[in-house]
Amino acid sequence: MRFSDFGNKLCGESGILTLMDDLGKPLPAGVKPYRLGGGNPAMIPQISEIYRREMEAVMARGDFDSLIGCYDSPQGRMSFIEAVADCLSKKYGWKISPKNVCVTNGSQSACFYLFNLLSGTFTSKDGQKTKKKILFPLAPEYIGYADQGIEPDTFVSLPSTVETFADHTFKYHVDLPAVDSFLAKRDDIGAIAVSRPTNPSGNVLTDSEISHLSDLSKKYSIPLIIDNAYGLPWPDIIFTDDASPYWDENVVLSMSMSKIGLPSLRTGIIIASEEIVTALSNLNAIAALASGSVGQALAEPLIKRGELIESAKKVVRPFYEKKSKEAQEWIHKYFAGTNYAVHKSEGSIFLWLFMGDLDMPTLEFYKLLKNRGVVVVPGEYFFFGDEGRGSLKKHPHYDKCLRLNYAGPADEVEGGLKIIAEEYKKHGGN
Repeated sequence: MRFSDFGNKLCGESGILTLMDDLGKPLPAGVKPYRLGGGNPAMIPQISEIYRREMEAVMARGDFDSLIGCYDSPQGRMSFIEAVADCLSKKYGWKISPKNVCVTNGSQSACFYLFNLLSGTFTSKDGQKTKKKILFPLAPEYIGYADQGIEPDTFVSLPSTVETFADHTFKYHVDLPAVDSFLAKRDDIGAIAVSRPTNPSGNVLTDSEISHLSDLSKKYSIPLIIDNAYGLPWPDIIFTDDASPYWDENVVLSMSMSKIGLPSLRTGIIIASEEIVTALSNLNAIAALASGSVGQALAEPLIKRGELIESAKKVVRPFYEKKSKEAQEWIHKYFAGTNYAVHKSEGSIFLWLFMGDLDMPTLEFYKLLKNRGVVVVPGEYFFFGDEGRGSLKKHPHYDKCLRLNYAGPADEVEGGLKIIAEEYKKHGGN
């Protein structure tokens, strides 16, 4: 069987395929699993309960048949869209209406649509063809973006700067002058894109950094895409106060219901200009007919009552903040005496561990750990979009970091971290 170039590109080996494969495939017989890879959120009983209650209400009203038996519009379930627009416009003063909201089958699908709308080959009215790219200004960046371009070489990334601290922690920052200089020299950038909180590192771009990136996007007349899958107002997995929600007419804000308890219902939300919402709706119609309805139906009354935001603030954020602190304590306990550091945990469900003396790339270390039942994500996958310049491979963290999901059961997280430390000490860490 021969596949097209498109098929070969999207069906070949990729970091996100490996990551998702590790979620579902069993380890060798007799090996105890420690699943610190993947992006599965925790099942928080209080959050599961509110969705169970809403599903029972659907059943009691007799709405179940219509919920599962009728398509919504390609834009999404209109009552849900109205609830989202009303909530965000009132809470933050954003000038949005239902015409600024679109629902997709998860934010991953939304990013696939957006990246290919704004990068690749462009043809002008006179037939001239140009190519544009998506700029990621803070590498390392989310593994799931790396292979989403339909055309090859449509992503370019700039390495972060690293601020180190005496307590075995560090923080990434956007090199804003470098971003400005880069954009000034290029006419082939179709959009800037960031995740906030950043996956994999748990970094949260400051309000100042977001404001500067927005100013740069306006200066160069390109959109700023902000992936807010872990952010405010839901699921609110942000542990810093310097992270105000941000949207303006030049911003495409991607939100999700996945990390607030509905990952399998694939409910992504885009806040954008009417032009982009119309384009995404058209893509939905062609690629999927419509988005799934169940997640929207369960979340809608919770958004209208303000209960979703309150649950995010009072249940979800404290739950993950506690688990993050526990996991960091275990890292400092088991890695003591080695050359290690962990990115400041400012949000998301991941910790980003740097092992400065590791004597092999983390792609190899990942295989060694997997033989002991510990599933993690090696760091190299998060440094993509190099354009052959080699700057990302020169980043001091390029092949020395692991992404660790701390959302699982405490004994599994602690046991996995202990094994990682043991193996590091065997392979350069002492």
